[in-house]
This record gives sequence, structure tokens and C-alpha cells, in this order.
Amino acid sequence: MHHFLYRDNYMFCEDVSVSEIAGQVGTPFYLYSHATLRHHFLTFEKAFEDVPSLICFSAKSNSNLAVLRLFAGLGGGLDIVSGGELFRGLQAGIPPDRIVFSGVGKREDEIAYALESGILMFNVESLQELESVNQCAARLDKKAPIALRVNPDVDPKTHPYISTGLKENKFGLDMKSAAEAYKSAAALPHVEVIGISCHIGSQVTDVAPFIDALHRIKELIRSLETFGISISYLDLGGGLGITYDQEAPPHPNEYGKAVLEALGDSAFTLILEPGRVIVGNAGILVTQVLYTKSGEEKDFVIVDAAMNDLVRPALYKAFHAIERVVRDQEETIRADVVGPICESGDFLAKDRDIPRVEVGDLLAVMSAGAYGFTMSSNYNSRPRVPEVMVKGDQFHVVRARESYEDLIKGESIPPFLSAFAEDDGLARG
Repeated sequence: MHHFLYRDNYMFCEDVSVSEIAGQVGTPFYLYSHATLRHHFLTFEKAFEDVPSLICFSAKSNSNLAVLRLFAGLGGGLDIVSGGELFRGLQAGIPPDRIVFSGVGKREDEIAYALESGILMFNVESLQELESVNQCAARLDKKAPIALRVNPDVDPKTHPYISTGLKENKFGLDMKSAAEAYKSAAALPHVEVIGISCHIGSQVTDVAPFIDALHRIKELIRSLETFGISISYLDLGGGLGITYDQEAPPHPNEYGKAVLEALGDSAFTLILEPGRVIVGNAGILVTQVLYTKSGEEKDFVIVDAAMNDLVRPALYKAFHAIERVVRDQEETIRADVVGPICESGDFLAKDRDIPRVEVGDLLAVMSAGAYGFTMSSNYNSRPRVPEVMVKGDQFHVVRARESYEDLIKGESIPPFLSAFAEDDGLARG
């Protein structure tokens, strides 16, 4: 569920008119509902209330400080994959002992930053990374708490770009080598083995792959116990999907019930890393129609949002529903909804039946709260758009729109290019 509803044909976010926000902030912009974010987080947390558990929100899905601060206040932790995400989490007030560090390419400076911050654990993804963590901890005279990320070779039946648990994926250690890797980890002087981790993919809409992965991980844990290696934390990752179009993903309660049944009476602290399922349907991208164009083959609706603002349609051919912010038109057209970027792949929808629009109309790109702003860029030197959060009858700009000056911040022209005419040995007329 979400709090984007129509009243007298006008779209509201909670108790604020989306048109009113657009009039004050300008377009395009991301818009998040505080009530939806809070409800989704608490619903997911409740699904695991019968066992020791920690909900570590996946920062990569939406890393806005206000969003992270909301989850921090609800007792949540954070799943990070970079030093920058660690910095954001700490700035948002998330205690370091609720932060887990995943990702295949942790740099030494990021490992040191995490060790000095006192995070809960590293999800280590290779033997070389394990050695790097041990060496870094030795230099800091610390002991690094780690889990090894194990690749259970389970097909999540999702888009290949967001599948992470198959043999051909870059993530984690394969099941065959995991036991030996754990033995190596247990022998390192500056590493403390406390957990095991897996993650099979994103936008998974069936419980079965999660349960299959859990059974395989439990088998590995039993074999580790025979070597005297005990596991305190079982990190099941994230990946539960949402409804973008016709998908019917399981409710978090259904997912939680299945996981707890498969878990049995095991005495682990569960770590869950939900992202999309918490924030996906809690956000929209609001854009304005710039032009309409009829061609021989198809019609186009040209809007001021583009693939640099929301890349999922271009990258994954992902579906996002598109609604008029003001429903004053029942006639529909079939058109491509495209942006100003100079790429044929710059589209938000293709061959879509949408309400007929006119120049100046506002459109809402739905289900854009996850992997929206976090994947945005400055391609074509377009300033990144603002992020806005609504709580009740008030809205707050939680990230300002970038300016042209922001685009060149940090850049410089070296002295040898300071003159307009450089002596390069070429004759000039």
C-alpha cells in the first residue's frame, strides 16, 4: 500500500497536493511519503518479531539522509556497499553496531573506516578480501567481525542484471569452497567469524528461491559446526519484490512465515536487508510535459525528466506506471514517454496506453522510490533533481535541486590551458 491517492481528480501525497508541491519546487522531482516508508518498515519488521532479528535497510536503494534517519529512529540498521554509504548512515544517526558492510570491491581505506567506526560485521566475498580485512585490522590493532557471503547457486527468476546468487554471478564464494574459506578465516589472528551471509537477487517475486537458499545455507552451517566454527548471525540479504505492473510478490508476512518455518529452532540472530520492498512504492518521480509529437510510426510525449533521473526503464526495460497528476482527461493515446537526453534509449515508457496529455500537464512516474535518485547522474550536464518528503499536511525539500554551479564543483582548468590561445606549434590565420 502507499499514500498516493486521488481526491476530486487531484493526486495527493498524504495530505498535500502533488500539484502544489510542483508549483513551489518545480519539475522534475522525487517525492516520498513518510507514512508509507514508516508503514512498510514496521510491517517488514513485524514479520520477524518472533525471533532475534535486525532489519538492515539496503542503502543502495535509497540513501537520502531523511529516509535513513527515519529508519534509524525506528530501530533499523543499514546494509552498505561503500565508504560513502557508511558515511551517510553515520550522518543519519544509525549506530555503527547496526551496520553490515557488503560488496565485492571494498578498498583498504573503506575497510579501515568501517573498523574504526565499529560496524557490526563485514560480509566478505573473496579470499583476497578476507586477507585484506585481516591485514587492515592488524594495522589498527583490532579484530574484524566477519561473515562470508556464500553463493547458494539459486535462480531467483529475476532480471539477469539483478540476479546475484548464481554460479556465474560475481558475488560471494561458491558452496564447495565456502567451508575451506571458513577454516582459513577462523585461523586468522585479526578476524572473528560471527556470521554467514547470502543474497540471491533483487525484485524476487516468489518465496521458493529464498527458502531453497536458506536450506543450502543451513547445510553449510551444520558442516561448519563439525569444525568447531559457530555462527551467531545469519544474514539472508534482501531482494523481496514489489508490484510495478502485474507482479504479485508475497506479502512480508508470507515471506517471514516461510523463512521462520524453514529456520526451525536455530538460535541465530537474523539479519534482513530489505530495500525496494520498503521504499519502492513509497516514492514517485513527478515530471512535466514539454511537448507532444506525432510521427508516421508512433506518438511521443516529451517530458522534462530523463534517463539520467530514472535509468531503470533504459537499463532494465523496467515498467513504471505513469499517471496524470490531475485526472481531467479520459481519452487515451498510445505513445512513448521520452526525455530530453540525446540517446534513443532515453525513455520512461514505450508503446504505452496513457491518458491524452497537453503541454504543461504533470505526470507521476510511480514506484520510483527505489533505485531512482540513487542511480541518477549528471549525463548531458543535467543537474540532479530535488527530493521531497511529505509528512501529513507538510512537505520538506530533503535534497535541493542542483545548480549549474554544482555541475562544475571540483573541476579546474590547469595553468597551461588558462590562455585562450595556446602555442601548440600550429599556424593560425
